Amino acid sequence: MKKDQKKPTVYACEECHSRLLSIFRDLKPRQLETLSSNKCGNIYKKGQFVFTEGNRPTGLFCINRGKIKIYKVGLDGKEQIVRLAKDGEVIGYRSLISGEMYQASASALEESVICLIPKNVFFGLIQSNADLSMNIVRLISNDLRRAEKRISDMAQKTVKERLAETLLMLKEFGGFEKDHKTIDLSLTRDDLANIVGSATATTIRLLIEFKEARYIDLKGKKIKILNPKALSDLAKISD
Repeated sequence: MKKDQKKPTVYACEECHSRLLSIFRDLKPRQLETLSSNKCGNIYKKGQFVFTEGNRPTGLFCINRGKIKIYKVGLDGKEQIVRLAKDGEVIGYRSLISGEMYQASASALEESVICLIPKNVFFGLIQSNADLSMNIVRLISNDLRRAEKRISDMAQKTVKERLAETLLMLKEFGGFEKDHKTIDLSLTRDDLANIVGSATATTIRLLIEFKEARYIDLKGKKIKILNPKALSDLAKISD
């Protein structure tokens, strides 16, 4: 007996809580209706591609629920994770707006539901809603700020400092599980190293060092934050 195929639960945009976190939060009722009637939603299993580098965008992806990694692959085949995205965030917008092929790839870190908004619908909304246009400007500005910070950190911070900062960033991104200590995100050690910008072996060695210092605890892919103050001090993060 065949099991029923799992279908994505995709709410109308007017009822979507994730939309309130997105660039579409200021749309007028009629614009929301246009958005909702033209989008389509799909389930992406863990590890499944959302889009791939070198392909041409056909629309904008908006995350209804789930966690996504955006990354580039170097000449040596090693991934470099450039961004993580979650509920309410949009991905693939820079290539769509610039009219270029995708400059990076995106895949699901966990089962995710993502809506695809056709290119013509997206650009129509931009032209008719000044608030949406400003939200996109802010989004791109934040991207530039993060890129500048990453370049600065790579040049000025040690791998240990970058790992401590990354763990705190993952805490903010994924949140905690019910124990209020374990980061609600499962990353491979390779993924973690790709975010930090270091060799996997170096990242593993430093994780063990952090565990021995009681900054964190490790259980499989899960990481528990035991001393966020110590990590913040190590990462040289100012208030």
